[in-house]
Amino acid sequence: MFKTYETELAGRKLVIETGKMAGLANGSVLVRYGDTCVLVNVTASKEPREGIDFFPLSVDFEEKLYSVGKIPGGFLKREGKPSDKAILTSRAIDRPLRPLFPKDFRNDVVVVATVLCVEQDNSPEVAAMIGAAAALTISDIPFNGPTAAVNVGLVDGKIIINPTEAQREVSDLTLTVAATEKKITMIEAGANEVPNDVMLDAIKAAHSEIKKICEFISNIQREIGKPKFEYKSFEVDKDVYEFIESNFKEEMKEKIQEEDKEQRDKNIDELTSKIEEAYLEKFGEEAFEEHKSDIGEAVYKLEKKCVREMIFVEHKRVDGRALDEIRPLSAEVGLLPRTHGSALFTRGQTQVMSIATLGMISEEQVLDGIDTEESKRYMHHYNFPSYSVGEARPSRGPGRREVGHGALAEKALVPVLPSKEEFPYAIRVVSEVLSSNGSTSQASICGSTLSLMDAGVPIKRPVAGISTGLVTNPDDDEDYVMLVDIQGLEDFFGDMDFKVGGTEKGITAIQVDIKCDGLTYKIIEEAFERTAKARQYILNDIMMPVIDKPREEVSKYAPRIVSTIIKVDKIKDVIGPGGKMINKIIDETGVKIDIEEDGQVFIYSTDNEKAFQALDMIEDIVREVEVGGIYYGEVVRIMNFGAFVDLGVGGKEGLLHISQISKERVNKVEDVLHIGDKVTVKVLDIDDQDRINLTMKGLSDDSNNSLENDQDK
Repeated sequence: MFKTYETELAGRKLVIETGKMAGLANGSVLVRYGDTCVLVNVTASKEPREGIDFFPLSVDFEEKLYSVGKIPGGFLKREGKPSDKAILTSRAIDRPLRPLFPKDFRNDVVVVATVLCVEQDNSPEVAAMIGAAAALTISDIPFNGPTAAVNVGLVDGKIIINPTEAQREVSDLTLTVAATEKKITMIEAGANEVPNDVMLDAIKAAHSEIKKICEFISNIQREIGKPKFEYKSFEVDKDVYEFIESNFKEEMKEKIQEEDKEQRDKNIDELTSKIEEAYLEKFGEEAFEEHKSDIGEAVYKLEKKCVREMIFVEHKRVDGRALDEIRPLSAEVGLLPRTHGSALFTRGQTQVMSIATLGMISEEQVLDGIDTEESKRYMHHYNFPSYSVGEARPSRGPGRREVGHGALAEKALVPVLPSKEEFPYAIRVVSEVLSSNGSTSQASICGSTLSLMDAGVPIKRPVAGISTGLVTNPDDDEDYVMLVDIQGLEDFFGDMDFKVGGTEKGITAIQVDIKCDGLTYKIIEEAFERTAKARQYILNDIMMPVIDKPREEVSKYAPRIVSTIIKVDKIKDVIGPGGKMINKIIDETGVKIDIEEDGQVFIYSTDNEKAFQALDMIEDIVREVEVGGIYYGEVVRIMNFGAFVDLGVGGKEGLLHISQISKERVNKVEDVLHIGDKVTVKVLDIDDQDRINLTMKGLSDDSNNSLENDQDK
């Protein structure tokens, strides 16, 4: 049955429709936010996926270019693989939903958000996040929602919920918050060095609006929600777990207390083999084969319990650190002799090498998406090869995790980059994860800051990143233990990975992943305080002693830039018909040239002399020919009525009529002038068709010699 529900969000109409489209999905809603329309469908498999130990949730945010009136580029003229923006939105939808499904649920669940129409003032990402929660809540799929999300901006110090396009352009904050009625479930932010207290206020303001949307969705569920279907539980067999815990818990606690990740993994493998042998011996081969998968799950569950108990009860960490202690840190710059900038940042067994490359403005990334951003000058790419975790897997290109981590580091660094006018380069940084034991994204922020400074990029201030973790008492929101600088095991078994990047002045990026049902304001506030303190230590004690400011000059292997500004109507003259003029300059000097629509010209070369030669050629082209001006030109054509002289200014030619060659009568042009002769001429007039008339009368040989000498100089 077709139903329509309406409410208001940030002063604009929010409508959820259901029952009209996609009737075979478990849950389907069409979200209208202003003129933005997103169709969200959720489905679940009827049976669980066998042989897995995780919940198989898949989320796809589909950008359809017809939604903004575009035809896709490329040969196929249809949407291809998702853009980075679509991948990041899919991750943002996934993160607040995943913790709200039952822990023992193994049926495949697929969420597809299809963007049908976009009004740029009303975010399709927010509409998709609200739609995904609504579709799951009213469906028969087991889900402990609802949740909802909003964007937050900061314009002139004022917090704005779901800012318009114009507000986003001047906002100091791009924040997305997802939450249930009680707790925060996801935070994603990019910010211009926003203080902790302002960021917390923005999160609280977001939650205030989210509570209203959650209540709105709950009311829809009460009216039309389907009963949740029964599912096969994959909870570990109680008897198997009790046998393993009662006999091996103390040994497990001993095995996990190891600083070296590789040795700890080896310890767990040895203990797992010992447990399997003990189970086989006690219960026989038939019982062992029947419960083999349960044994593996039980070992994992026991390891998790031991790690959490040590942290929560004993305030001990597996590597022996204090709760607020950061792993040993080190940093280096200038490792690679011919790259434009390089750095190596090591945190415990996590190690990331970041390499910076400077290029022409025309090399910035062209974007083909559903928002108004058409290009990206700063590109940050993050690679996570299998060898970084000691595994032997072939590379298959960056996955969603790599795209997400690269985007986080990019957000963290963009606020401190110089403007294009200050530093007219396209900038790419690649972070190669060489070894991973947690917090690689934060190590890439630190390493990339160092590599940018090593490359001579005049950043405003250095940026560092750090993460905090959490172990909570599920029965008491106020009872928790927070950890600074979590390693892999603490991320896997903990309740939170709260990543914050920033400068000494404030926050530039946040990404929060949680595994519990949400975070309180108190936890968020403490996470901000702890990350700020740790960030200061990393900046002042580790990074600044290595390189305390950007290098004065870019690498000798990076292109040098000479720039000028020409009149817009002169751009066509510099380019020339079919690119003739600009290609001539490039061929003669070996430089690269970018010309912007506003008349900015950037000349790139590793040879300064060649760059300035190209600049002189461009300035000759755009130099104006003026009436009364005296020029030293070359005779290029002779006619019976006069000679045409190339003035050496943008290929401009003028007519030197036979009557203007000399004070004396000239019977034949060839009696005085020949092709290739260098002559000094004066512009008599320029007619309304831009035809230039010249004279040599009144110009002495001294004028010729003087101009020739000036030109030689």
